[in-house]
Amino acid sequence: MKNTALTHIHSSLGAKMVPFAGYNMPVQYNGINAEHETVRKAVGVFDVSHMGEFILKGENALDLIQRVTSNDAAKLYDGKVQYSCLPNEDGGIVDDLLVYKIDDKTYMLVVNASNIEKDWNWISKFNTNGVDMKDISDRTSLLAIQGPKAAEALQSLTDIDLGSMEYYTFNKGKFAGIDNVIVSATGYTGAGGFEIYCDNANAEHIWNAVFEAGEPFGIKPIGLGARDTLRLEMGFCLYGNDIDDTTSPLEAGLGWVTKFSKEFTNSEALQAQKTAGVTKKLVGFKMIERGIPRHDYEIVDAEGNNIGKVTSGTQSPSLQIAIGMGYVQNKFAKEGSEIYIKIRDNKVKAEVVKPPFK
Repeated sequence: MKNTALTHIHSSLGAKMVPFAGYNMPVQYNGINAEHETVRKAVGVFDVSHMGEFILKGENALDLIQRVTSNDAAKLYDGKVQYSCLPNEDGGIVDDLLVYKIDDKTYMLVVNASNIEKDWNWISKFNTNGVDMKDISDRTSLLAIQGPKAAEALQSLTDIDLGSMEYYTFNKGKFAGIDNVIVSATGYTGAGGFEIYCDNANAEHIWNAVFEAGEPFGIKPIGLGARDTLRLEMGFCLYGNDIDDTTSPLEAGLGWVTKFSKEFTNSEALQAQKTAGVTKKLVGFKMIERGIPRHDYEIVDAEGNNIGKVTSGTQSPSLQIAIGMGYVQNKFAKEGSEIYIKIRDNKVKAEVVKPPFK
């Protein structure tokens, strides 16, 4: 089991630690609901240093990214971030990721913790033109500082004007007295905020500085449990649950990051799928009757016929109702459709809704 540079801090704060993607990670400190509310209303800090970071450098770096990702990275400018995915050769998804353009010859890819080795091998397979690839995952720490008060809470730590940063842009500069820190206006919560990339050696100093600066704003440490409920309320996909090697980006509602203005892995087959239309779709739903939907629960119609399966589900802390996501046959994917979740052999009524859940 790997530790992050901050594991000892989480333990000292009494966090409940669990194995996650090969790391010893904090799942909660004071309870998922309270932590969820902190992020929605104020500001919270996640240690997400288990995520993977690759640096791609050279004349052909953009060409390699264009070949392996579905989105059009040619649209990026220096300091811009793009959400994308790595399609496989069978119509599924190797991983979803972020692409950071540092300059014309330098990019950073941020990948899911459980897929670091898989993604590295996949991208390397297509690196036929000598792009310099470096895996900096093990030496990089990542803090996600999320919530409506994040900019205000962090502004005293940097000269970067946090309040004017646009969503999905980043700056590299001094943060908490440390040079060359990446401050990115990104996150996985839908609550606004920033993600801070730094060397492991500086992680504890930055963590402490963030908590000192954020104290007047009610800043709290947040575990991975609330990260999951926050992302689900927004309808953000989780790799391994809502998307995987068998789900097409078009089925998953990721057509907006699947650009056929260029050629990429399996683009011809995905283009044909787009033309023909998909047979199943990832939808959001809210429970009408009492019951919590869980990953892999069966979705059925009024007669009890199987029409799909749940990929993610929880009791929404913000809405106080059970919500979920799942794949259903096309004819049940329309907003307002009545579906049923099979919970312990009972058909429990739900309604298809469009995320984010409100």
